Amino acid sequence: MTKIQKTQELNELKRILIIGSGGRENSIAWALSKNKSIEQIYVCPGNGGTANFEKCISLQAKAQDEKTIIFECQKLQIDLIIIGPEVPLAEGLANKMREAGLTVFGPSQEGAQLEASKDWAKALMIENNIPTAKYWTAFSKEEALKILEQSKQPLVIKADGLAAGKGVTVCESIEQSKDAITEVFSGKFGSAGNKVILEEKIEGPEVSIFALCDGEKLIVLPPAQDHKRLLAGDKGPNTGGMGAYAPAPLINQQDLQELTKLILIPTLEGLKKKKINYIGVIYAGLMLTVSGPKVIEFNCRFGDPECQALMPLMGEEFASVLFACARGELEKAPKLTFKNVCSTCIVTASKGYPEKPQKGAQIIINCKSSSSLQIFHAGTTIDQFDNIMTAGGRVLSVVTQGESFDKAFELAYESLKEINYDGMHFRKDIGYQIRKI
Repeated sequence: MTKIQKTQELNELKRILIIGSGGRENSIAWALSKNKSIEQIYVCPGNGGTANFEKCISLQAKAQDEKTIIFECQKLQIDLIIIGPEVPLAEGLANKMREAGLTVFGPSQEGAQLEASKDWAKALMIENNIPTAKYWTAFSKEEALKILEQSKQPLVIKADGLAAGKGVTVCESIEQSKDAITEVFSGKFGSAGNKVILEEKIEGPEVSIFALCDGEKLIVLPPAQDHKRLLAGDKGPNTGGMGAYAPAPLINQQDLQELTKLILIPTLEGLKKKKINYIGVIYAGLMLTVSGPKVIEFNCRFGDPECQALMPLMGEEFASVLFACARGELEKAPKLTFKNVCSTCIVTASKGYPEKPQKGAQIIINCKSSSSLQIFHAGTTIDQFDNIMTAGGRVLSVVTQGESFDKAFELAYESLKEINYDGMHFRKDIGYQIRKI
């Protein structure tokens, strides 16, 4: 532990920097702002909604501009840095920050391979007896097509690397699997498609579980359920996520304890065997099959939009728990509490998302945030006339809480009637698994 980190132990957590510009980072900033001891929250680069929350301001530096960000952290005396997106984690931003003596919540480049390479993650699962679907790795189109031919069945086709949630095709036919293999090796996903994972198709409902890790220990958060497809009825292309809810009733507390022993603890132990000090979020996307739960994928950060649904459930001590994780001292953290409410998230997207999202439309928001309604910004910016404008594919997350999921979703969809921009799209069936439609 460095001298700077030792000094931090003696002080309260006062200044935080969050790296990222999406709805995930906006919701984390909102959750942390409720901690009374925190004086300032910087979000780099942030978005059009960053300044909506007390204590929150944007720090205008690009995530890839590592030297500038590190310099700003030192100048501003930042106590804790939270790295939101997967790309800077995979590129080693956490490593460089720690080398500079900064306290970071987010795994090293080595640990981020859990998400950055599906092949690496699959091997980790096999080595540690973590249940997952049978798979094959191919380094060329020809090799992949040969594996497909031998399997005599449709396979799930995955680009090995990071593809912004769009590099997976769940195929219904062998022909569709062939097309997906051709697409990945065509260069559509850049270097992420240099290697392809072919996976047996498994069936069952999906659910996500999350753990906050300090390298040795972990705390498990409530489970959530995401909706990846663009269109109602789980149709259309995969996206980064069109909505979520938490806690997902598919998993009760006993199930969560069993999944912790079956998946989360063995994952952390497997990382430790590789001499990886994993500090950050372990996110396991699961499928609950007839033969038991299986891991579909790992992420090395909070999910988006699952994070937006989870943040309103966090107690005020959430910031202190993240700080303790980042210092490798989870045993010193206060007990993390969760609010006993149903939390929902509906994402609004731009016209053309996910392939060619249109930008530059003015956003009108006529509903006001409240104790049970939050509007988290993602792809937004503020123009010279102080108008909120679209600036990305996923634009807003409308997040609500209620004593039941029916009431929470009712509030969310009523609130969406008060939001408008040209080309606005959202799914009208988020939470169809658990609500009356």
